[in-house]
Amino acid sequence: MEQKIKVVIVEDDPMVMEVNKQFVEDTGGFNIVGTAQSGTKALSIIAELQPDLVILDIFLPDMGGLETLVELRKQNQPIDVILVTAARDSETIQSVFRYGAIDYIVKPFRFERFKSALESYKLMRSNLSKDVLNQDEIDRLTSVKTFGQADNLSLSLDEVPKGLNAVTLKQVLLYLLKQKEPRSAEEVAEGVGLARVTARRYLDYLEKSGKVRLEIQYGTIGRPINRYYIDLK
Repeated sequence: MEQKIKVVIVEDDPMVMEVNKQFVEDTGGFNIVGTAQSGTKALSIIAELQPDLVILDIFLPDMGGLETLVELRKQNQPIDVILVTAARDSETIQSVFRYGAIDYIVKPFRFERFKSALESYKLMRSNLSKDVLNQDEIDRLTSVKTFGQADNLSLSLDEVPKGLNAVTLKQVLLYLLKQKEPRSAEEVAEGVGLARVTARRYLDYLEKSGKVRLEIQYGTIGRPINRYYIDLK
């Protein structure tokens, strides 16, 4: 029998804790070995139980989830982390990914989004169980499987058409998340470090797939300018 993945859930809201626990159990292949309602307690339980995966909230009553994640990395704890939180600001999202979180799920969320994150994690662990990986397998691991600022921003590597790269898509999304106003393809290209024609290809794909919105700006002279933005409302 395949060994179940050990999970610790860190959440201070009792109702959300129960929802998370039920969703983990309903997904299958996971075993909840512990729970915590604060960052301090989480660090203690994680050190004791050595789970494979931590499902972590950002807003905790003592040290925040980001601080908890940073401390786990300082301790070199060999665990993976999925953030499940109401925090939606781009600075927090960038920091979380920089410290090695594998996914980011925004509350409120649907079971399908939560299950997708866990299933992707199971697949990642399965691939990493091999002694040697080929380039395609490595690409699947290093590309963004899901980027959860909201359900409509989810990126699946399987959905990305040939000629586009999921990591570059994430960079474009992160750039747009930081902008207070819609940006043109030229501005995105400069901000991300792409050629303008390349940026336009990514923006066209993201707009057609519903992940970004298009605003056409009409001037008094010349052709209208397409500007792109992310609508989180």
